[in-house]
Amino acid sequence: MEVLTPEEGRQAVRLARCVLEKRIGKRDVDLPPLPPRFSKKRGVFVTLTERGQLRGCIGFPTPVYPLGQAICEAAYAAAVQDPRFPPVRAEELPLLRVEVTVLSVPTPLTCRPDERPEKVLVGTHGLIVRGMGRSGLLLPQVPVEWGWNAREFLDHTCQKAGLPAGCWKTGAVEVLTFEGQIFSEEESPRGRQA
Repeated sequence: MEVLTPEEGRQAVRLARCVLEKRIGKRDVDLPPLPPRFSKKRGVFVTLTERGQLRGCIGFPTPVYPLGQAICEAAYAAAVQDPRFPPVRAEELPLLRVEVTVLSVPTPLTCRPDERPEKVLVGTHGLIVRGMGRSGLLLPQVPVEWGWNAREFLDHTCQKAGLPAGCWKTGAVEVLTFEGQIFSEEESPRGRQA
């Protein structure tokens, strides 16, 4: 995975915040200039929290847009299109904390289903579970925040897909891993799920 520098990470978070201020807050904000690396296609998720609780999280697991555009699209979508929450209102913006997770390309786990927990590195890997016409994704930081082991992480990712826990044990379900570089405005309290 091509790693962003800490400064590029701060720029990613500033970009997401500016999009929210401009599009939801209706403020006259110029989007910050971006380094060339932001023109490369990357997967990304933007997570919004309010008082440590999840307020929205949407992104692109695969590199379909240049990073700068992907951050802009994901930030706005996390604020107004996450079906779990009502749209963010302008007066909420000062209460929100923005986190940007830049992803590596997801790769399938190539092992027997019963060996999957041994191949999942909690704290490093994010997971995608696909099968039976459904798909679910959990970011790498989620199992750490909740204190899950690899089996619990797999179970919860199945549930995120709307599938039964434990379905990862069958060959009918595909499990992919990815890594993520996490940048945020400040440290967030535990207890949110993206």
